[in-house]
This record gives sequence, C-alpha cells and structure tokens, in this order.
Amino acid sequence: MTETIHKLDAVREAISEVIVGQQALIDKIINALLCNGHVLLEGVPGVAKTMMVNSLAQALGAGFSRIQFTPDLLPGDVIGTQIYRNGTFETEKGPIFANLVLADEINRSPAKVQSALLEAMQEHQVTLGHETHKLPEPFMVLATQNPIEQEGTYALPEAQIDRFIFKLIVAYPTMDEEHIILKRMAKTAPKTTVEAAATLDDILVLRKQLDKIHVDEKIERYILRLVAATRDPSSCGLPDLKGYIRFGASPRASIYLALAARGHALLRGGEFVVPDDVKAVLHDVVRHRIAISYRAEAEGLNSDSLLDRIVETVPVAE
Repeated sequence: MTETIHKLDAVREAISEVIVGQQALIDKIINALLCNGHVLLEGVPGVAKTMMVNSLAQALGAGFSRIQFTPDLLPGDVIGTQIYRNGTFETEKGPIFANLVLADEINRSPAKVQSALLEAMQEHQVTLGHETHKLPEPFMVLATQNPIEQEGTYALPEAQIDRFIFKLIVAYPTMDEEHIILKRMAKTAPKTTVEAAATLDDILVLRKQLDKIHVDEKIERYILRLVAATRDPSSCGLPDLKGYIRFGASPRASIYLALAARGHALLRGGEFVVPDDVKAVLHDVVRHRIAISYRAEAEGLNSDSLLDRIVETVPVAE
C-alpha cells in the first residue's frame, strides 16, 4: 500500500516536469480517478488543461484521446460506428475507447452527442448497433468548458452535469509560475512528454484501498447536513440563503462527498475521514449541483460563496 502511494508521488513529480504549479488541481484529478468519477474543468483557453490531462495519462501509462466538440459533431464521431465491408458489418471504435478522454469544449456539441456521452460516463459502455462494448478500466472523462465564450454553445443537461464528481476551476498561474512556464515553453520544441511513473493496476489497487477508508456515522451525518442546507437553508439555520438558491444538490452529492472525502483522506495518508477531508472537497463536489437565483447573481454571489456560508454555519456535530 505504502509503495503504491509513493508511486503517486512519482506521478506528481513526473507531471511537474511539464506542468508548472497546479499541484492542488492535479491532486483533485487523481482523486477523481481513484473515485471512479469524471471531471468538469472550467478555465479560459491557454491554462494547460489539455497538457495537464495528457501528462497524467503519460505518467500512468494510460490510453489518452482528445475529442474537440463542435456543433456538427455526430455521436459516431465519439463512440464509433458500424461500417458495412465485404458483406458484413464491422465495428469501428471511436476515441471514447481510452482510459482518459478529454472532451474539449463539451458544451459546443448538440443533444445527440451529449446523450451518447452520457451512456459512456454512467455505464462505462457504449452501444453500437445491437452490440454493447465495455470501455477500458479505469475510464474517466475530463470535459472542458470556456467560461467566457458562450456563442454557439449548448447548455449541458442537468442530468449530465450531475454525473461529474468534480467541477474544477482552472485559474491563471502566479507571475512566478508564469515566468517558469515562459522559460520552459518559449522554444520551438518544448518538452511536452513525461515518463510513466505508475501503472493503471496501481490505480485499481488504490481504489480497493479507498473503499477501506473508514467514515464514521457522525461524518456521514455531517455530509447529509451540508447537502440538506443547499435544499432547505431555513431548516439549517440559514434562512437568509433561501432566496439565493433555486434548487439544491441531489443525493448523488452526498454519495460523491463521502467518496471524495475518502479519496482525500487516502491521498494524505489517512485511514479514516475527518471533517477537514469533507470541507476540502465540498466546493468541487457541490458547486455545479446547485442552481443560484437571479437575485444571487444580481448581488454578485455564486455557488462557491453560498457554500462558504454553509460551511461556516452547519455544525460538524449535532
């Protein structure tokens, strides 16, 4: 077990040869992979989202594919299709058949593509003709959204947004980090590849270990109170938030909070979940599962600021 955890340190070190900073973000992506979940990445173009995912795939020796989502994309361009050849139908698998799939600008694709992707994300399988094909394990979709350019985009269905264990915000680097990036990348052929530092089997071993991380019932009740506060703030001592939230988080938020808190505990080397593990993953798990009202937007509030209030108010123990 300790040896496998040390391999994750080697993975982080390998990725740092290409990616400057963003260590917390990388740890969250690794956590999502250990939790068998998918990640929604939101950030402006040029903050190394694609390179980060590709570097993680290389460091794990995993299969990687990148799909550029566009309005004219078809489901077959993602999952594959059947081609009639020499008197029979042959299956041509699409780029979804990889361990780590980067769905670039996912909100630019129409509903049929979203539906095909939803089956892959939820069931870890795709249907081509009358045949069902299992996707490789581990399998994770990392989807990107541009928070600025909304022209020509399609709003993601709530059912699909709820499938992402995390919504992560990719921020700009600091000036010192950007200086290092400049020195590394301002070349005609910068280094963009890393050596494998772990294997996919290591990830599968860690998943089994994650399930053994203990979650006390008091922690479970704390998770339930946090999620309940997004649905009915008044009952949780936050009556002033009621007008700011249109609807709260689904039961999947409770499940993912417990799972991600286990992953956070595992990555820090713990054997059980503490309240700080829950707090560390709360925003990433819940920010995309609550809908704020127009009143909140008018007052300059967002889901993160509302979650800050909830964390401050909801007690760890009753």
